[in-house]
Amino acid sequence: QVQLVESGGDSVQAGGSLKLSCVVSGDTSGNICMGWFRQVPGNNREWVSAISSVSPPTYADSVKGRFTSSLDNATNTLYLQMNDLKPEDTATYYCAAEVGARYTCMRRRRPAYFTLWGQGTQVSVSS
Repeated sequence: QVQLVESGGDSVQAGGSLKLSCVVSGDTSGNICMGWFRQVPGNNREWVSAISSVSPPTYADSVKGRFTSSLDNATNTLYLQMNDLKPEDTATYYCAAEVGARYTCMRRRRPAYFTLWGQGTQVSVSS
């Protein structure tokens, strides 16, 4: 059974940086699409980024140029490096995965396209 565990959330000031991690456990045979989403209470879950071992990372316009997603296949760890953080980046961040979807990863930009989710990690950015 594949499971996801995030870490790295924290409180920072605007302009600061954080790096989130998501460890994937279980057998995926390397065929997996990984995504980052975020959610503010009362709002829908928002797509942030997606990446697989055969697809370059894609980003929402709101984070493009500030966030970088990477996938370490050796350790089955997904990362999200977040730079120049803004108060509007404040949210609970979730990693998500869809096994068997590494070739369709670039098109997966909705929560419904992912069946596996981590527990979430809180990011708070103060002005």
